[in-house]
Amino acid sequence: MPRVSGAASPEGTGRFAARGTQTHGIPGAHFRTTPGGLTLSSIGLGTYIGPPDRTTDEAVEQATQLCLQSGRINVLDTAINYRYQRAERSIGRGLARSLERKPLRRDEVFVATKCGYLAPDGESKIPIGRWVESELVAKEVLDPADIVDDCHAMSVSYLRDQFERSRDNLGVETIDLLYLHNAPDAQLPVVGREEFTRRLTEAFGLLEELRAKGRLGAYGLATWDCLRAPRGSAGYFSLEEGVAVARSVAGEDHGFRFIQFPFNLGMPDAAVHRNQWVKGERLTLFEAAQRMGLGSFTSVPLLQGQLARVGPVADGLSAAQTAIQFARSAPGTIAPLVGQKEPGHLSENLQLADRPPWDRREFQRYLA
Repeated sequence: MPRVSGAASPEGTGRFAARGTQTHGIPGAHFRTTPGGLTLSSIGLGTYIGPPDRTTDEAVEQATQLCLQSGRINVLDTAINYRYQRAERSIGRGLARSLERKPLRRDEVFVATKCGYLAPDGESKIPIGRWVESELVAKEVLDPADIVDDCHAMSVSYLRDQFERSRDNLGVETIDLLYLHNAPDAQLPVVGREEFTRRLTEAFGLLEELRAKGRLGAYGLATWDCLRAPRGSAGYFSLEEGVAVARSVAGEDHGFRFIQFPFNLGMPDAAVHRNQWVKGERLTLFEAAQRMGLGSFTSVPLLQGQLARVGPVADGLSAAQTAIQFARSAPGTIAPLVGQKEPGHLSENLQLADRPPWDRREFQRYLA
């Protein structure tokens, strides 16, 4: 797939939002401004779940096109290990086909992916069980000593290889956001804090190099427990630590600008628990991210579909819509990332863009 030039820009994403409000009647509050001045939709397309087959490929491609062409979603989130690299390729094809239809342009779309987990190629002729050894270890891209728990690595040579594969899979010259995928979660309990800080410093150095070459817009940490864990626990990671590493590598103009973590009606920790400290002040994760100049994306808004089946229902909304509305209304969030492939579910979720997020008072009604 040929690579599309360009990257998300303040001008382009602002154009997407303006067209959405003026042409489609979408309320302006549906769009948020990020660190760096991008204007992004308050719902994003997630691509985690699904088998590695052609049917799912086509569903993700179609969902990508529907999201972009609706004028309601310009945030696309994936990872190289999702569906054995096929999720990235599905997003790439959907994006390319959407860009063939005016007025959409590449600078209006925010493309985020992740690397860190071992990610065999599900479309390779090499069997999945032998792919890592054949394609990475044998070619000295990956040292087996750098693999943690048989599934995760963050050496510079490995991350560089994965980044270039992601550019190819997505068909873009520039990736707008690259997350290190669960890096503190996977690495800290195994290698310890000192060694993890060394590895993170080297990784951030590579990402700054990629930014300087125009291949990467920004970078971040996509996490599970580490940013929400109790302070002092083995797996805890503080945003101050992460920003300090970025500053040590690149000064105040560093590219560490985004984080991702779970947040939903059943997992409201990021808005409730004050486990982060910034300059001695105890804050929630959302508050700390804002204080440190970081944008927050959230994952699993439907709790793997559970909240769509048994969650609460707000007036005029389905259970799934209520769960997404809660997640997008959290003060400090940019967007929850929603896995949505079936046309009926996608249509239902896109309808939320036609109403503004809840205000703080309404959000608090549902905050556990």
